[in-house]
Amino acid sequence: MAKQYDFTEGNIFKQLFIFSAPIILTNLLQISYQFIDSLWVGNLIGSNALGAVAISGTVIFTVLSFVIGLNNAALTILSQQKGKGSEEGLKRYLNAFVVMLSGMSVVLGLIGFIMAERILLLLGTPDAMIDMAASYLQINFIGMLFLFGYNFIGTVFRSVGDSKTPLYFVIIAVILNTVLDPLFIYTFDWGIEGAAYATIVSQGVAFGTGLFFTLKKNLVPFSKPHLPARREVFDILKLGIPSGLQMSVISAGSMAIMSVIASFGSAVVAGYGAAQRLDSLIMLPAQALGVAVNSMAGQNIGANRWDRVHRITFYGFIYNLIVMFMLALVMFLFANYGIRLFIKDPAAARFGTSYLKMVAFFYPFLGINFILNGTVRAAGAMFQVLVLNIISFWILRYPMTYLLSTIFGEKGIALGIGISFAISSVFAFLYYRFGRWQDAKVFGD
Repeated sequence: MAKQYDFTEGNIFKQLFIFSAPIILTNLLQISYQFIDSLWVGNLIGSNALGAVAISGTVIFTVLSFVIGLNNAALTILSQQKGKGSEEGLKRYLNAFVVMLSGMSVVLGLIGFIMAERILLLLGTPDAMIDMAASYLQINFIGMLFLFGYNFIGTVFRSVGDSKTPLYFVIIAVILNTVLDPLFIYTFDWGIEGAAYATIVSQGVAFGTGLFFTLKKNLVPFSKPHLPARREVFDILKLGIPSGLQMSVISAGSMAIMSVIASFGSAVVAGYGAAQRLDSLIMLPAQALGVAVNSMAGQNIGANRWDRVHRITFYGFIYNLIVMFMLALVMFLFANYGIRLFIKDPAAARFGTSYLKMVAFFYPFLGINFILNGTVRAAGAMFQVLVLNIISFWILRYPMTYLLSTIFGEKGIALGIGISFAISSVFAFLYYRFGRWQDAKVFGD
C-alpha cells in the first residue's frame, strides 16, 4: 500500500518531488494510451477508421475536459478536508461527489448515445467515416461511468496525499488496452467497435480494481451512497462549474489558434501537429507540479498553515524553472530529430522544428501559470482562475498569434504563442501576489 502524505508537516522540497513524480508517469501513460489506440486502429483497419477515431476523439476530449474540471474541484475540496483532519467531512463530500458524478455520467452517457450521430454531423464528419465514428462514439458513451470513475478515484487518492496508487490503476488500463485492442479489432474481427470496447473494458477493469482495492483496504472513508445535503451539492457546484468552464475555455482557445494555423496550409498544420505531440510530453512535469501544488497547498489551507502554502508555491516555482529550462535546452538542440519521428515531409518538418526552437524557452513561463494557478485553485478561487484562463487564451494567446502571424508570417505563430506565455505568467503572478484569492470561501459551514 502506497504511503498517504500529510503535507501539513515535513520537508516540502522532498515531498513535492516524491509526490509529483508518479503524477508525471501517470500522465505519460495516459498519453501512451491514446497513442496505442491510434496505432492499432490505423494499422489494422485503415485511414478512414483512424479519421473516425480522431473525430470522435474531439467529442470525448470535450467530455473529458469537463470531467477534469470537476476533478479539480474535487481535489480542492477533498484536500482541504484532509488538511482540516475532518474524516467526517471527507466522508460527506466523497459521498456527494460519488452520487453527483454517477448521476451525471449516466445522464451524459444516455444523451451522448442518442445524439452521437447528430453531433458528428454537426462536426462535418465525412460520409465515409460517419457510421464508424458513430459506433465508436456510442460505445464510449456506454462506458461513460467508467471514464468518470476511472479519473475520479485517482483524484481522491491525490487529495489524501497518495499519488502512487493511481499510477498502478493506469498501468492496468494501459496494459489491458494494449492487449485487447488487437484481440478485439483483428482476432474477433470487431473492427472499430473492438477498439471502443477495448477502451471501456480497460477503464472499467481499472476502475473496478481501484474501487475494490480501496474498499477492501479502507484507504479512504467511502460510505454507502446516499443523497447528499444541499449545502454539499452547492459547495461542489460553486467550484465545479467554473472549474469545468476553465477546461472549455482552454479547449475553445486551442481550436481558435488552430484556425489561424490552418490558414497557412497543410505543411504548417502538419508541422504544428507534430510539434504539439512533443509539447504534450514537455509540459508533463509542469502539469504534474501544478497538480501536486494544488493538493499540497489544499491540505495546508485546510489546516490554516499559510506559511507552508507560500513555501509550497515557492518550491514549485523553483522546480518548474529548473526542469523546464533543462527540457527547453534539450528541445532546442534536438527539435529536428523529435519532429522527424512523426513527419517526413521537408516543409512540414522545417516549420515544426522552427516552431519548437522558437517557443522552447518560453515553456518555463507556461509552467509558472500551472504552479500559481494550482495554489489559487487550492484556495477555492475557481472563478478567478477561469478569468485568468480567459485572459491567457482570448485576450493574449489567440489575438497575439493572429496579429504576429499576420506581420511575420508563419514564424509569428511561435512568437505570438511564446510571448503570450510570458505575459500570462505576469498576470498570474500579479493576482497571486496582490489578489484576494486567500479570502475564497469553499465551504458553506
